[in-house]
Amino acid sequence: MEDGVLSFIRARCVSRGKLPVVSLSVCREAAEECGATLREVEIAALHAGICPSRYERTIGSLGAEGQARLLESCAAVVGCGGLGGWMIEILARAGVGRLILIDGDTFAENNLNRQLYATEENIGAPKARAAAARVKAINSSVEAEAREAFIDEANGEELLRGADVVLDALDGNRSRSVVFGVCEKMNVPFVHGAVAGFFGEAAVLRAGCVPPWERVGAEDRGIEAEVGTMPFTPPFVASLQAAEAVKILAGVGGGAERTLLWFDLLRRDMQKLKLI
Repeated sequence: MEDGVLSFIRARCVSRGKLPVVSLSVCREAAEECGATLREVEIAALHAGICPSRYERTIGSLGAEGQARLLESCAAVVGCGGLGGWMIEILARAGVGRLILIDGDTFAENNLNRQLYATEENIGAPKARAAAARVKAINSSVEAEAREAFIDEANGEELLRGADVVLDALDGNRSRSVVFGVCEKMNVPFVHGAVAGFFGEAAVLRAGCVPPWERVGAEDRGIEAEVGTMPFTPPFVASLQAAEAVKILAGVGGGAERTLLWFDLLRRDMQKLKLI
């Protein structure tokens, strides 16, 4: 199958930049002609040093093999609302091959100020389902699995099975502790994020690391109950989390391992705290 795919796309790619480029329409034709999925075609092209056109603007930073690794990987996003929606958007456009989208909640009117997939027309609709539909519309190479459930100790391992990295878009520290505990057990990196008002934080946590909310004895819900969440804070922190996940999956160095990044967008202040 791979030889047939490569023969098909090599005859139709164009020279542009450092790597030959193949269009989305040609990749789709190759998939249909050779009985492959679109993702399989894109992976075969990348391993052969041919860039699918949708990744032209990221290939310079990740390289063809790094992009292929993304398409071969799986990320789980726990929570498809404020942080989760923006992370899902970025991961889908980046080409993470499989996304597990976990959320048992539905959209409410007070989500409209900050949640990417909340619209006036889909109030009451399941968040995970809306996220999966969006992924399909923007990158059909990505397999998006909507899991309409709230994660807990009983279902955590089942919901996260197969994930190479887990991204935190949860509302409370109790649920974060549950998910991080499952990640420790499964030896999967946990990309933490939290927002409140003008404040945000992000960190990459591995097994054996004490989470920041446990270090300070934080309540289940922090100051977000008082100050709310501004529209720009979730996409800012979600971008940091998605960047860390992409670096982990693509094998790119320079991650925020065991480091808490804390931001105050009101005063334009940032702190880096080492987590031991």
